[in-house]
Amino acid sequence: MSRPIPRSSATPPAPGPSPTGALRLSDGLLERRNRAFGAGAALFYETPLHIVRGEGAWLFDVDGRRYVDMYNNVPCVGHGNPRVAEAIGRQQGTLNVHSRYLHEDIIRLAERVAGLHGDFAQSVIFSCSGTEANEIALRMARMATGRRGILCTDATYHGNTELVGAMSGLPAGSERSPGFRSFPFPQTFRTPEPGLSGAALTEAYLVGLDRAMDALEASGDGIAALIVCSILANEGLPDLPPGFMGRAAERVRARGGLIIADEVQSGYGRTGQWWGYQVTGFTPDIVVTGKPMGNGVPLAATTASRALVETFRSRTRYFNTFASSPLQAAAGHAVLDEIESRDLLANAGRVGAFLKAELKARVGRWPGVADARGCGLFLGVEMVGPDGAPDLAAARAVCNGLKDRGFLTSNAGAFNNVVKIRPPLVFSQADAEAFLPAFDATLDTLHGAG
Repeated sequence: MSRPIPRSSATPPAPGPSPTGALRLSDGLLERRNRAFGAGAALFYETPLHIVRGEGAWLFDVDGRRYVDMYNNVPCVGHGNPRVAEAIGRQQGTLNVHSRYLHEDIIRLAERVAGLHGDFAQSVIFSCSGTEANEIALRMARMATGRRGILCTDATYHGNTELVGAMSGLPAGSERSPGFRSFPFPQTFRTPEPGLSGAALTEAYLVGLDRAMDALEASGDGIAALIVCSILANEGLPDLPPGFMGRAAERVRARGGLIIADEVQSGYGRTGQWWGYQVTGFTPDIVVTGKPMGNGVPLAATTASRALVETFRSRTRYFNTFASSPLQAAAGHAVLDEIESRDLLANAGRVGAFLKAELKARVGRWPGVADARGCGLFLGVEMVGPDGAPDLAAARAVCNGLKDRGFLTSNAGAFNNVVKIRPPLVFSQADAEAFLPAFDATLDTLHGAG
């Protein structure tokens, strides 16, 4: 029986910063962090938060102030989830070993993950991060096709190893990263030519893809695969020209390449469906999943046909000490059980649609709010300046203002000017309703009306 997402029984977070928590940071914790980690380790917000506890879609700082988490997709079924915590504790108290023993639970998890896709998926390689899973996918595609060329968009991010990181911020037409070529990411908000729309816009972006493929073939690398986040999350969640993803997949396959769907951000119910590729209209050959799978336990997967996986295994000695473990299995099953028993896909679709409609109604109410878009519980609000150019400073100001009012977001996108809203899947209607007046007040303040 599905359980409804609980509505907030407490009052919304009180506005204003947490001065004591901020004082403690400046009084020594931030300095200790810089010394321990080395200065430069990233932190959110102008005044960083000292978070000590989480519950559902909420986080609490050192002074007990509550924040609504509208950013973290790692704890997709909620911070401190009791089912996941109990499963992890029970398994750790029973057995946890590497992958070179038989264990039914991890086999069953692989079967369960593969079964969430279509007929193209039968086998799974588990790892510990999306970066690792994407590296496996790239190597798998190269081995299967006998070619090296990888296609990506010009504003993508798929991880931070040398191989996977070669795609990050790769300009279209650049030869900076041998074996990789990018193409302009498709969108309807900023078009390559004024007035382009519909089928003509789709064709214009497909021309960019064709040019990247031509360059790979001319270099001798050929085309091994196109890798893409199914909803172009790092590109800023653009609305796509009609049919682009399906047409792009057809073109790549026509030249012998495979399609890799990076579902680390868009999968596991984030869009209101299991997978982002179901929303944007294409079928991949290889699917990568990560962060949400373990709700905090490092767990990722590369899923494909048995033939693709076995080709990879026959040509490598790949193993991962911490992957395919009983502990990962326990966390993975608990997360899927929570999503299914609480009907979190429906919650993501319902609450996300409400919040998206409300945000779209606010476009133009303030001069800098130019667009609101996304799907399910992954939304973005584009901030621009008076000339329509991306406004990074405004996006950061909105995120800091929302933080001071008790709602945690971040900024992202190709120009880092999109306010990124990506809460845990347990984010409720009540949380969404509480967010809207905070959003309004933040924008009013930024425009001198608050």
